[in-house]
Amino acid sequence: MNPHRNLEEKLYAQIGELLSLARRKVVSQVNQTMVVTYYEIGRIIVENEQGGKERAEYGKGILKGLSRRLSQDFGRGFSTDNLENMRRFYLTYSKSETLSRKSERPDFRLSWSHYLKLMRIEDEAERRFYELEAIQNQWSLRELQRQCDSALYQRLALSRDKEKVKELSTKGQVINKPSDALKDPYILEFIGLPDKNEYSESDLEKELIDKLEHFLLELGKGFTFVARQKKITIDEKHFKIDLVFYNRLLKSFVLIDLKIGELKHQDIGQIQMYVNYYDRFVKLDDENKTVGIILCQDKSNTLVEITLPEDNEQIFASKYQTVLPSKEDLKKLIESKD
Repeated sequence: MNPHRNLEEKLYAQIGELLSLARRKVVSQVNQTMVVTYYEIGRIIVENEQGGKERAEYGKGILKGLSRRLSQDFGRGFSTDNLENMRRFYLTYSKSETLSRKSERPDFRLSWSHYLKLMRIEDEAERRFYELEAIQNQWSLRELQRQCDSALYQRLALSRDKEKVKELSTKGQVINKPSDALKDPYILEFIGLPDKNEYSESDLEKELIDKLEHFLLELGKGFTFVARQKKITIDEKHFKIDLVFYNRLLKSFVLIDLKIGELKHQDIGQIQMYVNYYDRFVKLDDENKTVGIILCQDKSNTLVEITLPEDNEQIFASKYQTVLPSKEDLKKLIESKD
């Protein structure tokens, strides 16, 4: 290739990366400035039009007139509904327990569209959890919507005690051990399969691979895809592991076995064999023990507990659902733990 062409490609790549980074910074700064401005507009409305009283009654005519004049002078974005959203934004976040001691205003790092979604979450601990996760994982608005709709907070809370549930709202999802990454159930509505037995395990596997990006999002932090139908040989007998992932935070392989219908003790023995094989022949010395997860439609917790050792930290069984469950049903499950 022409050396001048090589130099041109190198320069273009470096300059293009610099410009893309600058563009992202500008967009981020514009978004943050807009959110802070909307917060301050909300504060002015609350403190002046309402006399500082959250529940004071005032005519919508004031906001309508204000909306008309602001729209004429400053363009779009100042409809009556949006001014009311700004008012609610201030009321929601001015009472937040996360306010900085050095500042009377929270540190806003998401877009206005994100905060419009977050404001609809009444429970502050749940709202703060989704805000933290959206910031840490750079969730788009669509991803945030999907995680809220699939009740991620409630599903993670189901496997935690009260103190760990509180930690979700202050630190987000922290993964120190395999059980921290586990969800029960997993929500796989994105694959488009009905919540029935009419499809096979290979159908389920194919749909998950076809929508791998969505599945990785559902699995959670640190997961990378390694293989499907991974063949292993033991005493000249061949076995295939449905899905193999690696979790960078756990520093361990994660093997997933898919089961249609009710979980049987033989299924647990099978995933145990896969895990033992990886621990003895695949993982490196500086990597942690392999984790095995069985995704099944139905399971008996008692069967799982009796089949596995009491100190088990490697093998887990979780139900999956191919339709979105009722968020209220999940909340009731959490309340029943108290």
